[in-house]
Amino acid sequence: MFDLGWTEMLVVGIVALIVVGPKDLPVLFRNVGRYVGKAKGMARDFSRAMNDAADDTGIKDMAKGLKAATNPVGSALDGVKDAARDLTSNLDPTKYDPGSETGKLSAERAESARKIQASTARAAATRKAKEAKDALAKADEAEAAVTASEAAAETAAQAAPKESSEAESKT
Repeated sequence: MFDLGWTEMLVVGIVALIVVGPKDLPVLFRNVGRYVGKAKGMARDFSRAMNDAADDTGIKDMAKGLKAATNPVGSALDGVKDAARDLTSNLDPTKYDPGSETGKLSAERAESARKIQASTARAAATRKAKEAKDALAKADEAEAAVTASEAAAETAAQAAPKESSEAESKT
């Protein structure tokens, strides 16, 4: 709310001690604390009421729709992730009789889902490793460029005194 540091609070305390006096100071701070607590409670209630009103009117759904419209790739990936999560959670081979055809198919599908998850995780790890390798290569290039520019500046700085001394010797 207010951006008060320790020094500002110390100054306020000293001024309050001088103006109010040492006897009434604890009562004053207690009353100030009550009012601040009441104000925070009112702000919390107001915020909660506004969030409830937003939920009732559907603003959060609208915001979610706007987010999906501004980032269609991310929302599509979220939809795919949700669908995959639903699919894998529904594939529980233990809820069917293992000897039945449904149980066998469920077990096969669960195994396939685990293989797909494993290959997807491996592909993601490989992609991230490649991105890290590329980033490291770019960092090395940038460091080499900085080193080269520092070396060029150093050689130019060393050459400048030689040229000025040669010019002075000619005159």
